[in-house]
Amino acid sequence: MKNKLLFFLIDGLGDVNIPQLDSKTPLQLARTPWLDTLAENGLNGLLDPVEPGLACGSDTAHLSILGYDPRIYYRGRGAFESMGAGLEMIPGDIAFKSNFAYLDKSSGIVVLRKADRNFEGLGPILCKAIDGVKLPSFPDHTVSVKYAIEHRCGVRVRGPGLTDTITGTDPLKDNNPLIYCKPTVDDEASKMTSKLTNELSDALYNILMEHPINKERIALGKNPANCVLLRGCGSCIDVPSIEQLHGLKSFLIAPTCIIAGIGTTVGMELLNVPGATGDYHTNFDAKAKACIENIRLDKYDFGFCHLKAVDDAGHDQDAEKKIYYLEKMDAMIGSIITNLRKDTDTNYTIIVTGDHTTPTLYGDHSCEPVPFCVSQVGPTKKSSSYIDSVKSFDEISAARGGLGRFCGDQVMAIAKTIMNIHK
Repeated sequence: MKNKLLFFLIDGLGDVNIPQLDSKTPLQLARTPWLDTLAENGLNGLLDPVEPGLACGSDTAHLSILGYDPRIYYRGRGAFESMGAGLEMIPGDIAFKSNFAYLDKSSGIVVLRKADRNFEGLGPILCKAIDGVKLPSFPDHTVSVKYAIEHRCGVRVRGPGLTDTITGTDPLKDNNPLIYCKPTVDDEASKMTSKLTNELSDALYNILMEHPINKERIALGKNPANCVLLRGCGSCIDVPSIEQLHGLKSFLIAPTCIIAGIGTTVGMELLNVPGATGDYHTNFDAKAKACIENIRLDKYDFGFCHLKAVDDAGHDQDAEKKIYYLEKMDAMIGSIITNLRKDTDTNYTIIVTGDHTTPTLYGDHSCEPVPFCVSQVGPTKKSSSYIDSVKSFDEISAARGGLGRFCGDQVMAIAKTIMNIHK
């Protein structure tokens, strides 16, 4: 009998009680019969993706959940984003997770950190224009730019003496001054890299302001996408692969560049699923089909599927949309379970959880734990040790689960215990 693991990570899954919705969370209100079935036939709990009280990002959360302590391995978000966008990185490179923004140069104010939410048509063209930009003060360094998704791109810098111990240029909120990049460590490499970053920021602005797209936008009374905010500087990290760490051969479905970059870093095989866009328009049926087909292959025993739209709804502060996409994801997971139940030679361990809360009341990540469920699908009779009294999948019910409250670094150990893997 084969044992396989299928992991569904719902980005921004958790929420808080909403007064206008009878003080319930979107997950409590959503109709999720399949997630409830998993909860009723499995073990449940509350997960702090990194540690209690931390409003973590998706990058550190995924590292922690996959068994990589972010306190040791995290070197900034930029490298993951850039690798996920398709930029190869080698030791010594640095990279930024970057936004196209609108900068009022006369005042130095970043008016809009996201120049335009409908950026899919503009992004690739503008990225091509700034790819390979030259920095006169740094002739030994090269710059590569690759479009990611929405208003985002990856920016990689290659050359001697670089380090990731710098601040970046992102003010983090609209209508705040562009940040002058500074070193966070008092050494020559950090000083040089911060100087390079400031010159790069200026060079990108100069090219973008002269681009026909922005001249046309200005003529139409629209704001130009004239600034690239250089965020989360990161360097290439060297880590053991998922197979080395856990003994599992894995695939990853994650159109979102930051998650794709993490998967690439830890040796997961990234699957390209047509129609899986990582936004509201993603094709859930295509993701379901890819999960079913690949988890059944002999070359994989661990599949990881990242689901994004719920997080977007949280950031957009749209509770009804969050409920809608929770129900869409429930249906997708249900179609996968229905298919896998037909297999007579494989037991599947199914995990569903989130990487952080994104409450619609706040529109940003917060520190509450997220619901966690691990259940089994397959011909072998389930052990009563792996079933608790929880009947539905939501934040409140999960608090009564048999797993209690625990941190992300325990997730893979729990999965391997249930799968009877002792690596």
